[in-house]
Amino acid sequence: MPNPNKVGLVIGAVIGGWHLVWSLLVLLGWAQRIIDFIFWAHMIQPIYVIKRFDITAALTLIVITAIIGYIFGYIGAIRSSGTNCTACNCASTSLTTRPGQTA
Repeated sequence: MPNPNKVGLVIGAVIGGWHLVWSLLVLLGWAQRIIDFIFWAHMIQPIYVIKRFDITAALTLIVITAIIGYIFGYIGAIRSSGTNCTACNCASTSLTTRPGQTA
């Protein structure tokens, strides 16, 4: 059974880290060129303009996404373990049980 806290920390670190990288790209002035390239490669006309770096916005983005990543990782670890989640009273076995089968 995966440790929900460890999984939450890893997913939170990955998601928060991804947004830390984005914030650094904005700080360095590279974000606009990257987003323009991504849109071009997906055959989308770029309409977004990257604003100037704002430390408050960057920290908010990083912290909030890390918290959300932790929550998703924690819940995902509980649901994948096959045990009942005491916080939401759900069982992951119900996801794999077919009609007429018992868990």
